[in-house]
This record gives sequence, structure tokens and C-alpha cells, in this order.
Amino acid sequence: MAVHNADIALLLDRMADLLEIEGANPFRIRAYRRAALTIEDLPENVAEMVAAGRALTDLPGIGEDLSDKIGEIIRTGRLRALEEVEAHTPSTLALLTSIPGLGPKRVHALHEVLGIKSLADLEKAARVGRIRDVPHFSAATEAKILEEIEKKRMIERRFKISTAEDFAEGLTRYLRAFPDMGEVTVAGSFRRRRETVGDLDILAICEDGPAAIAHFVAYDEVAKVVSKGPTRSTVMLRAGIQVDLRVLRKETYGAALHYFTGSKAHNIAVRRIAQARALKISEYGIFRGDKRTGGKTEGEVFAAVGLPYIEPELREDRGEIEAAQRGTLPKLVTLEDIRGDLHAHTTSSDGKSTLANMAEAARALGYEYLAISDHSQHAAVAHGLDPRRLSAELDAIDRLNDTFDGFRLLKSSEVDILADGTLDLPERMLKRLDFTVCAVHYRFELDVAEQTERILRAMDNPRFTILAHPTGRLLTERPGYAIDLDRVIEGARERGCFLELNAHPMRLDLDDVHCRHAKELGVKIAISTDSHSTAGLKAMRYGIGQARRGWIEAKDVLNTRPLQELMRLLER
Repeated sequence: MAVHNADIALLLDRMADLLEIEGANPFRIRAYRRAALTIEDLPENVAEMVAAGRALTDLPGIGEDLSDKIGEIIRTGRLRALEEVEAHTPSTLALLTSIPGLGPKRVHALHEVLGIKSLADLEKAARVGRIRDVPHFSAATEAKILEEIEKKRMIERRFKISTAEDFAEGLTRYLRAFPDMGEVTVAGSFRRRRETVGDLDILAICEDGPAAIAHFVAYDEVAKVVSKGPTRSTVMLRAGIQVDLRVLRKETYGAALHYFTGSKAHNIAVRRIAQARALKISEYGIFRGDKRTGGKTEGEVFAAVGLPYIEPELREDRGEIEAAQRGTLPKLVTLEDIRGDLHAHTTSSDGKSTLANMAEAARALGYEYLAISDHSQHAAVAHGLDPRRLSAELDAIDRLNDTFDGFRLLKSSEVDILADGTLDLPERMLKRLDFTVCAVHYRFELDVAEQTERILRAMDNPRFTILAHPTGRLLTERPGYAIDLDRVIEGARERGCFLELNAHPMRLDLDDVHCRHAKELGVKIAISTDSHSTAGLKAMRYGIGQARRGWIEAKDVLNTRPLQELMRLLER
């Protein structure tokens, strides 16, 4: 049975939750959490890395002990250390910490006093008024718990695009191995490269629909077959992702692909144009009356309504139809346009790979440059560099650059924006850098006006170059801090600064809407990976997907430029 990154991360996270509930060593808990985070968001499948003989200890936060435990999960699907903990602390307790206001200590108290072991136990105790009797709890806390349980029921579970991709790749590879299987495409929000995905919609061409469906439901990761017909089936994978498969004929594939890629609003707009032309467009084809006139390809669908092909990432009914009619659709940026990465970390701060290794990996990707942006001193938890250590790193970069031909390491720093808007490095050090990547890492609780002014004051510094991960959000984990991002983008335009689109799948920050706003104001963006290892550099593709959703073209991106042009753009 295939083991996915999300499977490994789930067990490591559960271990951390249970250890925290037990009050274990904080360093041990933090090690499991960091490892889970690294594995879940890695742009490569860890099991395949192990099969290829690659050392997991090269990854951020993975030492020998955790490497062995991950290897155990890959080989057996189990983690004995977790089972030992679960013998005296039920694993279902870990789920309770997802309720806002219930930290590990409070969950421990509820377990000890009331014997609560699950979400169902928690809800039952709250409804009969038992929680308010536990020390440090109240009737208000009890009511809040019930409110949050209800919210949890209503929220659709969504998966980061990287997690969905890991499962989609394994499943489509399995489907393509079936005899006589033709095209296999994952449609829906996955194909539109939304930052999170609720489920997977797969379309396939095969003459023998029932046999293809039988092959699909036999996939070893299927936990439940929800429905099964001759040409369509819905299953639930062990990871909790719902997957729909539709088996189609060649002559209807394009129409179905357009329909199931969506978005719904885009499809409605296309159908309205078709109706004005006395046509009907559905997942079954293009029809004039009862006669099918096309639908084999998506190109035929768009041609039927007088439009050129519209890329999937644009199909949100945000003006793409009108742009297509005017002939002004953007030529979207591609991975091949990228010439370098402007945000990466090394072992000098919280990275796992050395300076030389990061340079080697960037060169292997065909890059012309890579910016080393290790943290500044205020980020103590990330082993941020004080002026002395940063100076030594810059000297090392100079020495390494002397050995390169056609490649250059750029000297940067991820400089903390302090609470008063000043930068976390003295002027003498800022002068030595090629540019800065400036970020907010603390005081997230400031209100909109305070946080916005903090960033604008930082931008007033002529050494400020790029605003890193502009909202500080972590997808599916925490919202961004309060900020007037439109005003910040306008401030960047006025001051000649730039914004980062952080390609890490946990961030994808800027979002697509603000990418487009930046483009409209002429503010260029840097699509950067914020990589903490050589493997992390491969996350660039997620940033490209987000940029394309924001109508970004190569000309809108800093790191599509040759080195000399880039350096001129970075000057303020």
C-alpha cells in the first residue's frame, strides 16, 4: 500500500499532540511537530525518496531517530512509539485540541476528571452541563465548546494543493496502468490550481467503463465505496479525500473536461453565450437542437462560442470571458520562465542544507541565481544571524561565487520587521546585501491600522526590497494577521518595493486576488520558495499555479529576468 506524505505527517502530529497532552518534554514535542510540517509540505513523495536511497536526515527537522521512525511508517504503515503512547492516552484525545480554546492541558483535565475520550464524549458532557464543573472551566466555556463543535461540523474539510497532488499522482498513475485506458485528467479546483482542494474529480477515456470502474474501486487506498455505476463511481480514500471517477467516450471528453473543471460561474457564463448562438453546451457535448456538433476537445467548446482557449487557472468568471472576447488574455507565467529563486535558507539559520548544497541544487534546476535569505537576529527560534554571523555568511558567499561560471548566489537576508517598523539589521549590514526580503514574524495581534502602518514604515527604509509572505497566513492552520493589503500594495508602488508570492504550499501568500491587484498597479512580484532544504526548491510549481490564477505573466515577475536586469530592478 502506498504511503503518502500526509499519512506520515498525520502520525507524527498525533504523536506530538498526545505527548503534549501527557506533558512530555517540549523539545521532543517540537521535534515531532516540525518533522510533520516538513514532511506534509515537501514537494516530493517521501516514500519514493527512501526507495531511491536518499537520506531523510537532509530534510529540515529530521534527525536520525525521526528518520528511523519515518522509515518504519513507510515499511509497515505503523509507528510503534505512537502505539505505546496510545496504550495509556487515547488517540482520539488529539482531535479535541482542534477545538479553539482547548489546549493540551485542558484536554488532559477533561480526560482525567470526566473521562472524556472523544469529540462525541465532549459534546455529550457539554450538553448536560458537566464541563462547567471542571476546575478552570465555566458555563461560558461550555457554551463556546458547543458552538465550536457545531462550526467544525459545518466546515468542509479541504486539503492543501500539495497534499491533494500527492494523492492525485498515485491514483492517476494506477488508473493509467489499466489496459486500454486513454486520457486520465484530474479536473475541478485541482486543475484550476486552487490553493486548497475539497475533493478530486477524475475524468478518463476507456471503452470498457464497467471494467475501468472495477479497477478504480479496487485501488488499495479506497476506504469506502460510496457509489458505483457502469461509468461513474465515488469513493473515499483512507486519508479522507473523496474521489469521483467518470469514464467517458472520446467524442465527449473535451466537453466533460470543461464542465467538470469549472468553475461553476465560468461555465454559466460560457453557456449563456452558447444559448445566444442557439447552442447547448453540457458535459455531454455541444448541441444544435438534438445534433451533437462537437465536444471532443476543450478547444471545440471555446470555439463554439467564439472564444480562444482559456487556461484552467483563469476560469473563475473574473473577466476572463471579456478578455478572451477582446483578445487580451494574459500569456501566463510558466515554470520554464523562472531563472532563479529569491528566498532560501541554509544551515546558518533554520535550514537543513549547506550553502554549497543549496547552490548545487539551484544549478541542477537550471537557475542562473539563488538568493540566500537566512533569518536576521530577532528570529531567535530560527537561529537568526546577528551582524557578526551574517558578515561571515556573506564572505562565504563571495568565496563560493568565485568558483561559479554562469551562476551566482545573491546576498540577502529575511529581515524581521520590528514592531515599530524598523528593520532588524544595522545600516552597515543592510548595505552589504544585494537586496532584502522583509517579513513580519511576531506581534500578529496588532489591529489593521497598526499592522499596515508598521509595514509601510518599514517600506520607507530605502534598504527595504521585497515584502515576504505578506499576510503571514498558514493555509488550513491560521489566518493571516489583520492588514490592509490593498494599501500595502499601493505603498509598494509608491516606494518602488516588491511583493513576494511565497510558493511554499503552506503559505501561497499572496493570494490570487492580490496578485492580480499588484499586477494592475504595476507592482512586480517575486515567486520564491522560502525553501529550507534542497528539496524545498522544487515547490516553485505551487507558486506558479497561484500566480497564474492571479493573471500573472512573466513580465510581472522579478525572477524571470536575467541576472543583470534583475539587479537593476532591485535597485531603489
